[in-house]
Formats: sequence, structure tokens, C-alpha cells
Amino acid sequence: MNSVVTTHWESKSPITRLYAMAAKLDRVGMGMLRLGLVVVLLWIGGLKFANYEADSIVPLVANSPLMSYMYHHPAPEYHHYMNKEGEVIPAHHAWNVENGTYPVSYGLGIVIMLIGVLIASYPVAPQVSAVGSFILILMACTTLSFLVTTPEVWVPAVGSATHGFPYLSGAGRLIVKDSSMLGAAVVTMADAAKTWLHRRTLCTRC
Repeated sequence: MNSVVTTHWESKSPITRLYAMAAKLDRVGMGMLRLGLVVVLLWIGGLKFANYEADSIVPLVANSPLMSYMYHHPAPEYHHYMNKEGEVIPAHHAWNVENGTYPVSYGLGIVIMLIGVLIASYPVAPQVSAVGSFILILMACTTLSFLVTTPEVWVPAVGSATHGFPYLSGAGRLIVKDSSMLGAAVVTMADAAKTWLHRRTLCTRC
């Protein structure tokens, strides 16, 4: 049947054949999608052990009803202790130490990297990979909730007419990209679940 279909498309115009070739890349694309998630999760998770990254997520965590309990100082106290990326101010660092900023970031980093490892297990344990993708769905939903809870994701009203919703700041633009990660996690979860079910069916038949 497949050979008949292939012959049918090969007899069509060059444009149609190009589309037919593109249609065959779905498995390659799935592998690239899964690999991309793993790379991003391991990389971003690893960066959570760097002080500048830990400092940068303070507004997100401090304003989140789901996560603010992790810090010792409530929002918006952090406003007085924010650093630019790469900047080192001893007083700000001391405040972050007292706030518990760094242990929280380390913990998040471990969780994020663990999700990456779970998703990477697809070739040998697709059922485990599916669980990793499901956890990533939960994480992406939590991250996207920062668009509602964090004032810093919108351009501040400091003179320009383009401020507030829908004008995303740099932090907001990074967060909204997690909508793509959410979709990718759903797709990889479904694919891993299908693979596990297929393998289980084959084993049952054997």
C-alpha cells in the first residue's frame, strides 16, 4: 500500500513531490523536537546554579502565589536589591543569601535538569519519557502564569506611551516563549505514550 502511495505522489508535479518529501520528515522532526527540549532543559537548569540567573528569577518567584513561600522576604522588597546581569553588589548578594534566593534556584535547576533527563530516556524507556513531558507541561503552565502575577513582564510606565499590556518586557518575551515549550511537551508526551503502547502490544503478541 505504501509503495502504491509513494508511486502516486512521485508521478505528480515537482512541487507535489517536494511536499511529499516534507511529509516524510515527521519522525526526524519529532526527534529534533525532543532533542531540543532536552538541550534547553539541561542548559537552563544548569544555569540556575549561577548567581546571576538566580537573581534574575526573584521577581517571578516572589510574586507567584504558588512559589512565593519559598523566599524569606515578601515582594516587593526585592526591588531594592535587583542586579543587572553580570553585576556584583555585595549588599544585594547578602540580601539574596538571607532571602534564600540561591537554594531555591538550585532546587529549580535540579528539577529542570531531571525533567530533561526523563525526556531523554525515550529510546529505552518511552513511558518514563512521557512522564517527563507531562511534568514539563505542568512547569510550562506555571511559568506562563508569571505573565499574570509578575509586574516586571510588562514595559513599565516611565514615559513612553507603549507600556503595560500588551507590551512585553525582555522578561515577558522570554516567558511567553514557553507557550511553544508547552505545545512541544504535549506532542512529545503523546508520541512517547504511543511508542510505549506499541511496544507493549508487540511484547504481548510475542
